[in-house]
Amino acid sequence: MKFLAEYRDGDVARRLLDAIAGTVTRPWTLMEVCGGQTHAIVKYSLDELVAPGIELLHGPGCPVCVTSLEMLDRAHALASRPGVILCSFGDMLRVPGSRGDLLGLKAQGADVRVVYSPLDAVELARKHPDRRVVFFAVGFETTAPANATAVWLARRERLRNFAMLVSHVLVPPVLTAILQAPGNRVQAFLGPGHVCTVMGEAEYEPIVRRYRTPIVISGFEPVDLLAGILAAARQLEAGEARVENAYRRAVRREGNPGARRLLDEVFDVCDRKWRGVGTIPKSGFRLRYEYRDFDAERVFELNDIETAEPAECISGQVLKGLKKPAECPAFGTRCTPQTPLGATMVSGEGACAAYYNYGRGGR
Repeated sequence: MKFLAEYRDGDVARRLLDAIAGTVTRPWTLMEVCGGQTHAIVKYSLDELVAPGIELLHGPGCPVCVTSLEMLDRAHALASRPGVILCSFGDMLRVPGSRGDLLGLKAQGADVRVVYSPLDAVELARKHPDRRVVFFAVGFETTAPANATAVWLARRERLRNFAMLVSHVLVPPVLTAILQAPGNRVQAFLGPGHVCTVMGEAEYEPIVRRYRTPIVISGFEPVDLLAGILAAARQLEAGEARVENAYRRAVRREGNPGARRLLDEVFDVCDRKWRGVGTIPKSGFRLRYEYRDFDAERVFELNDIETAEPAECISGQVLKGLKKPAECPAFGTRCTPQTPLGATMVSGEGACAAYYNYGRGGR
C-alpha cells in the first residue's frame, strides 16, 4: 500500500535494529504510551528483536482500558432507562462493568447502538425527537475534537434530547503519575503519535525538564517504532533528555490549532479516575458550564454507583507498566477475549488482548 509499505520494509527495519544494537551499552527501560503501538510491537515481535539491553513496558494508552468502572456503570444505568438510546463505539460494548457489559444489556432489550462517529448520534437525536440520545464519549485527546464537534453542533441546533457522557482522559498527567509512582522503572517514553497530531509537542516539555526523561513521539508501524526506540536510546546513552519528534509526517510542533481551539471552547480540564490506576488530578476533560444542558451526568442526575472490580484482575498493574499480561494467573484461562475479567483483554488496543491474539504468554 502506498505510503505504508516503506514503514514495514524489512531491510530498513534490520538497519535500525543494527543501529540500536550498536548504540546500547547498558540496560534501558522504555515505555510505549499508546495501545496501538503496543499491538504493533507485539505483532511484529519488536520487543524480542531489539538489543537485549532494551526492555519495553506497555503503558496506559488504551482509552477503553482506562475508562473507569464507575463511568462504565453509569453508561449501563443510562442504557437501562426507558426512552434512552445509548450510542457508543463498538469497542466499549464488550468491556465488563460491575454487572456485565453493554452487549449483554442490548441482548436484554436495551437500545444500545454502535456508531462510527459521534455525529451519527447527533443525527439519531434529530430523527428521534421523542427519545433521549446519549453518546458515550471516551478516549484521549485524539477523539476529543470529534466529540467536541458533536456537542457544539447539538447546542447550536438546540437538540435538547442529545446528551454526552464524557470520560475523556489526557496523556501528560498520566506520564507524570507513572514517573512519580513508587517502583517506577521507566527511563524514556515513546510518545503517542495520534494524540500529538492534535496537541503537538509543547505540553511534554515540562515533563522532560522536571524528570530528565526523554519523550520520543513515535508512529505505529515497525519502522516508526524502531526509529523511535533508536532516538530514545541515543538520548539515554548521551545523558540527554528532550522531546523529539520521530513522526514528522503526521505531527507538527503546534499540533492542530483549529482542533485545540474547539477543545478549549467545549471542554474544561478536570480530575479523572482511571480504571486500575486511580484518580489523577487534571487528567480529564468535562463539558464546560455553557454546555451543561448536554452533560448526561447532570441531565440524568446520575449518583455515585457502587462498583465491583474482579479481585484477580491485574490490568491496573499492566497499565502502569509494573507487570506484563502473561504474569496474570488468569491470563488465557479464566480471562480471554470471550470471557474478559478486565478491559485490557477485550479492547482492540489492550496489552492483554495483544498478547493473547499474537500467541504470547504461553497459552
